[in-house]
Amino acid sequence: MDPVVEAIRRELAARADPDVRENAQRFFKEEVRCYGMKTATATAIAKKYWKEVKPREKKDIFALCEDLYGSGMMEEAFVVSAWAPLLADRYEPGDITVFRHWIDTYITNWAACDGLCNHAVGDLIVRYPGEIEELKRWTQSENRWMRRAAAVSLVVPARRGEFLAEAFDIANLLLTDGDDLVQKGYGWLLKEASRKHTDEVFSYVMANKRAMPRTALRYAIELMPKELRAEAMKKER
Repeated sequence: MDPVVEAIRRELAARADPDVRENAQRFFKEEVRCYGMKTATATAIAKKYWKEVKPREKKDIFALCEDLYGSGMMEEAFVVSAWAPLLADRYEPGDITVFRHWIDTYITNWAACDGLCNHAVGDLIVRYPGEIEELKRWTQSENRWMRRAAAVSLVVPARRGEFLAEAFDIANLLLTDGDDLVQKGYGWLLKEASRKHTDEVFSYVMANKRAMPRTALRYAIELMPKELRAEAMKKER
């Protein structure tokens, strides 16, 4: 085991709180394995050890990340989520395949999924927009986390008003997905897009509301004015 990974695991174990560990489970439908600490604590530990890790080659840092993911412990996944975006200026288009492998192999809950995708995957897409085609392929995966990842990877740029057409493309591909966490994922993407494009997202929702699950619809319209939300929620006669 790499000494940095070993040191991180020792520190995570030393900071573990049994009460936090027991309480964490209520946020997830699936069983999660964790030391038990606030996300901010795990992130602070990640930043502390980043100083040692930063000088290494990117491929070596990716190997450390895979080591951390391999434990199945949620806080170790949070360390990856903190480190991976710090490599953004070293990203190459092919790194999307590394992220795809991590999501498909190691991600087992929404927190780990969103932690990696909101920033690391999203940052890569901003730098290499052509890789959105890869996100579209993820929508067809049998793995629920790959499908959620396809949507939540665009959340941060969508908040800035970017990638509206692509957000609609991904929503179309996930429109009738039966998994509630996928529905919440693309609903969240539409909600963030609505910050800068309220009219366009409202029109999209109204055009697709018969097919769109109510969970996704409620997320999508959450930031809209009251009258638009009321109109979108009206039952079809």
